[in-house]
Amino acid sequence: MPYIKKEDRPAIDELVAPLINHLKSLPEDKQDGALNYVFTKILKNLYPLKYFHLNRALGVLSAVTNEFYRRVIAPFEDTKIKENGDVE
Repeated sequence: MPYIKKEDRPAIDELVAPLINHLKSLPEDKQDGALNYVFTKILKNLYPLKYFHLNRALGVLSAVTNEFYRRVIAPFEDTKIKENGDVE
């Protein structure tokens, strides 16, 4: 994952923080749809409707999925394995 430089993060974090707060304020059953809307809106506005760019967008989404699994879900699962034992 090509992490962005630390000095580039504050400007993005400042913009994203209110959105995160809004999404967290929604009822749980509305958060996933709203988040899907946000990602779709960003991607539709960022990538032109040409195969090359749409393929790039899919690559980004795939990378996000893999990175989220690697950095968040896998460590959580490892903790639960230690707590509850592995599948035999």
